[in-house]
Amino acid sequence: MSATPRSSSPAVGTFRDIILWRRKKLSATVLLISTATWILLEVYQFNFITVASWLAIFIVASLFLRGNVLKLLGKEPPNLSHLEISEHTASEITNTCLTVIEEVFRWMFHVTVEGDWFVFARTVAGLLLLSYIGSFIDFLTLLYIGIKMVMTVPVIYVKYGDQIKRFREMVKAELRRFYETFDEKVMRKMKNKIVKQEKEKKNE
Repeated sequence: MSATPRSSSPAVGTFRDIILWRRKKLSATVLLISTATWILLEVYQFNFITVASWLAIFIVASLFLRGNVLKLLGKEPPNLSHLEISEHTASEITNTCLTVIEEVFRWMFHVTVEGDWFVFARTVAGLLLLSYIGSFIDFLTLLYIGIKMVMTVPVIYVKYGDQIKRFREMVKAELRRFYETFDEKVMRKMKNKIVKQEKEKKNE
């Protein structure tokens, strides 16, 4: 029996629509909530539990007032009993998490075991850059920047994908050329020098 493709998952489809701004109201809501949360916690220094409690109070009060207003107008209040996470959606979320974990382990294997100096150097440089950035901003700000990037980068990539691919290939070629030059002029000379010194010690 074939597995259900991820593209057919409602949760994955909704997430894709949000980050690609196909559902503009929902995308704007996510961006607005993340911005408001960051301002409250980072700028005004509110406690996270306080903000979460205020948000829960607002949701509960809104639903309560809406239900009572509808009753006064003689309308049927919305039935929320059907709101649940289906087994299919839960399975898709689990599969997505497992895929991410597998990709992380696969990337770690590629960096550490296969011994590609170019990939290793690029990984270390990226981690050093992340460490440098982390010394200036806290986790909450970094998370907020990540949300902003998720909400903007995919849209830009969809619109300007061809230009970005060409630029990426050009940069990749330049970096590989630099690595080959560095390996030839520095690393190989160091290896030859070490081998020469070992031979001289053996001859002595």
